[in-house]
Amino acid sequence: MPFSVATWNINSVRLRLPLVLQFLAGYQPDVLCLQETKCPDELFPREAFHAMGYEHIEVSGQKGYHGVATISRRPLAEPVRVGFCDIADCRHLSTVVTAGSKRLRIHNFYVPAGGDEPDPEINPKFKHKLGFLDEMKAMTAAYGHGHASLLVGDLNIAPLETDVWSHKQLLKVVSHTPIETEGLEALRRQAGWSDLMRHHIPRSEKIYTWWSYRAADWAAADRGRRLDHIWGSPDLENDLADITVLREARGWERPSDHVPVIARFNLD
Repeated sequence: MPFSVATWNINSVRLRLPLVLQFLAGYQPDVLCLQETKCPDELFPREAFHAMGYEHIEVSGQKGYHGVATISRRPLAEPVRVGFCDIADCRHLSTVVTAGSKRLRIHNFYVPAGGDEPDPEINPKFKHKLGFLDEMKAMTAAYGHGHASLLVGDLNIAPLETDVWSHKQLLKVVSHTPIETEGLEALRRQAGWSDLMRHHIPRSEKIYTWWSYRAADWAAADRGRRLDHIWGSPDLENDLADITVLREARGWERPSDHVPVIARFNLD
């Protein structure tokens, strides 16, 4: 049966609620994972999602910063919220959803951006990011009979040369420094995850999911990075039907600087 999961750093769910509802009406994913919701749990706009047929919602939010939410047309079970680096900043939420004969554990992540200086000795934000990645190794893709795992979200790292507009010019820029890119790929392999976006789209092709607000004309400059990811347990490679990066969403009115990424599966 068809099943789809979307991930989107929305950069304030209340500010951009009309865009989220527009996206849901047009693309109708079964599950939508949002990051950087910037909304305390009690103020999350549940009613608007219920009216769209998304009756199952789990959130982990705080006022003004960070936050993740998983919104679904199917029941969500076994919610888990893990804290990282002994900092209560609402960057992880996992839930279980049933699709076909499989039970999917979906991890929704918002990894720290890391500040501007890629040196943990002088930049505590970058130190936090590296520590967060180290603790993420515990989130394995391990699965049993009838079970599978997804890890989606804004991981704030563009690991491959084709994940950025200029590998050479960004080597010393946070999100594409070797300590980040090599670290992310090492933890992905160690934890047993498949990079489903690159399973579907060849590593030789450019993929961007984020374009800076600083560009006067983001489309013309096209200086993007792939900061948003969809990983899966290896069994999902055979079930993956399609990956869509919704580039046009960057041009919507008052957009996020990230765009949605949608994974579609054929699950028995």
